[in-house]
Amino acid sequence: MEKTLLPTPETLDKKWYVVNAADQRLGRLATEIATILRGKNKPTFTPHMDTGDFVVVVNAEKVMVTGKKRSQKLYHRHSGRPGGMKVETFAKLQDRIPERIIEKAVRGMLPKNSLGRKLFTKLKVYAGPEHPHQAQQPEELTINTIPTGEN
Repeated sequence: MEKTLLPTPETLDKKWYVVNAADQRLGRLATEIATILRGKNKPTFTPHMDTGDFVVVVNAEKVMVTGKKRSQKLYHRHSGRPGGMKVETFAKLQDRIPERIIEKAVRGMLPKNSLGRKLFTKLKVYAGPEHPHQAQQPEELTINTIPTGEN
């Protein structure tokens, strides 16, 4: 009987991917990014290990949502003090800190434990088309989404 081999950090090859968020739907983009960070797209996937890759997201300010979510979707944060709850709509947060929208969507799809926190550090989000990770030679990753106008 043959034993199942567990991947080790030496046998894993970590790749870097660049994802262009321009005109992508937020939820569909976030699920694909979370899958890559987790490593579920690889045959070496192991639930309790970090087998995923790094993801660099550019053009975060151009991400889309459908329906009335632009004005109705709310983002909450709390300062930790009494009465410290702040509520912001999608449109206002996109104007102020567009990176945070993608970060919150992806963080919600990762495990809620120390592994999830470690995986989240491999996500790099930038508002514009530029990023400082050229030295890692990231591959361009296209995420297939339904073109605008259908359905």
